[in-house]
Amino acid sequence: MGSIANENNETPTPLLISGFTVTVVKKELVAAALPVQEHWLPQSNLDLLVLPLDVGVFFCYSTAPAGGRDAAVAGLKNGLAQVLVSYYALAGEVVMSSSGEPELLCNNRGVEFSEAYADVELRELDLYKPDESVGGKLVPRKKDGVLAVQVTGLRCGGIMVGCSFDHRIADAYSFNMFLVSWAESARSEPISVHPSFRRSLVNPRHPRPLSSNPILDDMYIPVSSLPPPSSSDDRPTLKSRIYHVKSEELVKLQDLANTHGNKKNRFSKLESFCAHLWKLVAKSARKDDVVSKLGIVVDGRSRLGDQMMRAYFGNVISVPYGGRRVDELDGSSLGQVAGWAHEFLERGANREHFVELIDWVEVHRPEPTMPEIVGIGSAEGPALVVSSGRGFPVSRVDFGWGPPTFGSYHFPWGSTAGYVMPMPSPNGEGDWMVYMYMLKEQLELIEREAASVFRPFTWDYVV
Repeated sequence: MGSIANENNETPTPLLISGFTVTVVKKELVAAALPVQEHWLPQSNLDLLVLPLDVGVFFCYSTAPAGGRDAAVAGLKNGLAQVLVSYYALAGEVVMSSSGEPELLCNNRGVEFSEAYADVELRELDLYKPDESVGGKLVPRKKDGVLAVQVTGLRCGGIMVGCSFDHRIADAYSFNMFLVSWAESARSEPISVHPSFRRSLVNPRHPRPLSSNPILDDMYIPVSSLPPPSSSDDRPTLKSRIYHVKSEELVKLQDLANTHGNKKNRFSKLESFCAHLWKLVAKSARKDDVVSKLGIVVDGRSRLGDQMMRAYFGNVISVPYGGRRVDELDGSSLGQVAGWAHEFLERGANREHFVELIDWVEVHRPEPTMPEIVGIGSAEGPALVVSSGRGFPVSRVDFGWGPPTFGSYHFPWGSTAGYVMPMPSPNGEGDWMVYMYMLKEQLELIEREAASVFRPFTWDYVV
């Protein structure tokens, strides 16, 4: 492994590399092992809130099977072919209907599967800057279909498994189910969760609603109301980073929020973390009287209540948000800001919200719609969306040669609103790994003012 020697003969520092070469040696389509009856699967109203975006995820394995990369590839392909029998939606393709809405053609066209080699060692990868080390290199760029997979052998004998999937077909919860099932199939074990594609579970109420909740008119907007895209010269620079947040720092934030809170609620670690991040991001504003917005992604499965929702495959998410003036955020305690986050989060964390949201989309169809904070949330001031990857099953994605050393989502979604995904650290000690996609100046401010909380990723945290 490359290293930097120093004059005092101290332990060498790993040389982190971004400019390595990845060579793709083979590409093919992997289809389901059993025939799938071709059919159309309509998008649910909640699916229709998601624009065409591809989500990346990757896993790092320090060792490969005894047979090396070839054995890993064979096991992964065999497991994929088996699991696609149940997760057949991922082997289809999205086609636009006559009304201009996306539909899923379940035709078993297969999953794009690439084999590659990278002349780099695992510990040389600079995962602190995943745009440079992972994006387009170790996470494939999907061209067609719903899912693309790339298996990359490394010089040290390690393996990288990267995936890119169409967000219109699956949210993180759904894809996590698939990842665990794929790993189980690769180990020749029965899958523990069989996905449900029963769209009737998220149908709108009847008769068709004639109007919608005005609160939702503030949370979601028709795509046609978006301003025209700016020229490439005017677009701000956004970057991805991965940070390590120690469990004791999360506890400190939670204790601080609850010490200065309104005493009505016990704020969670996530609410306290979001409040801290909101206050930091608001400081990047150039004016104190502009509004900064925070959105928190809510999974509706438990809110909708039906037991079958636990296995439902598709999108069941909402993005409630709140906005406050920058000077309010700067002058308020962490507990006060956590209270504001708790208030708007409660509006979206219940059954009635999701039922009304499904009806809201029905009223606006076939007009495409999207979350307001994603589309124009940063028009007035700094904005960010925090998703929850705390259920990310990194330790369970064991394809037969051991759990990954590290795994993360990678989602540079293109919005000028920042995106944040906290995930459990593989060290099992309650730490978080946090993926961020934000304006460059916001990341610099966070690192400058909260260095004790947000520590740039290094391999020492997980190896």
